[in-house]
Amino acid sequence: MTTLLFSSFQDPPELWLPALRAEMPDVEVRVDPEVGDPAEIDYALVYWPPKGLLASLPNLRAILSIAAGCDHILADPQLPAQLPIVRMVDDYLAAMMAEYAVYAVLHFHRDMDDYRAEQLQGVWNRRWPLYTPETDVGILGLGAIGADCAGKLLAMGFRVHGWSRSPKAIEGVICHAGEAGLLEMLGRCRYLVCVLPLTDETQGIVNARTLAAMPEGSYLINIARGGHVVDADLLAALDGGHIAGAFLDVFNDEPLPPEHPYWHHPKVWMTPHVAGELVPRSCAKAVAATIRRDQAGEPLLHLLDKERGY
Repeated sequence: MTTLLFSSFQDPPELWLPALRAEMPDVEVRVDPEVGDPAEIDYALVYWPPKGLLASLPNLRAILSIAAGCDHILADPQLPAQLPIVRMVDDYLAAMMAEYAVYAVLHFHRDMDDYRAEQLQGVWNRRWPLYTPETDVGILGLGAIGADCAGKLLAMGFRVHGWSRSPKAIEGVICHAGEAGLLEMLGRCRYLVCVLPLTDETQGIVNARTLAAMPEGSYLINIARGGHVVDADLLAALDGGHIAGAFLDVFNDEPLPPEHPYWHHPKVWMTPHVAGELVPRSCAKAVAATIRRDQAGEPLLHLLDKERGY
């Protein structure tokens, strides 16, 4: 029998196992640390697996990520180099993250942060919103999630830009690429949404230089990874007034330490890494499809490019 090992410190097995078994009744699902005979494990579905776990499974055929990114897998120094890693690509996950991006943009676009502050002060003060068709939103990352964000923001009437490392073309989106394209896009966008994968090249991409390239009074929304942002640089830009606000779902340290300035910063809105929750009954379909393809000898889809990091 084909055997799948589930290993995650945060994803509840009691939600995942029924969904996985419903999609794959012919696959045995085990939960780490109840591995049983390691030689019987064919596939591993993981999020931040214990270091050395994957290397201890001699007949493992593929590693499946319980996340859109795979930095949690690549962090294992004992990771077997030859094993394919499959990213979690799920339409519902992309839709949730796009919903969050739209919500965060509209939060600032319609001055909800200011209205809330004035409500608590007992102040009645009307504001006049910007004209949406002349308002630019930039998206860092044009993969499946970034493309979905772009589509939903286009539907809202915004002028949407997108940046990727190499040139891409998406209908209706003003696309930019490379170092020069990044600075060009940043200079035009009132709102910046980060959905990049975290790689050596994108680590710290939101820094003093790139924040300074954005227009004064612009806003940052990060729903990718905390490592994209240099915290000290963002705080300096917020305190200096160049960046008007930030909506953050991800952080360099999670959970965010209680002493971190973000907690009580008046220009920061934050959530605990919930922009794109993985819903087992949806993601289990993607897991089952990957295993079926592999069992049929077909090429796996959504493979991680280990050199590029995504």
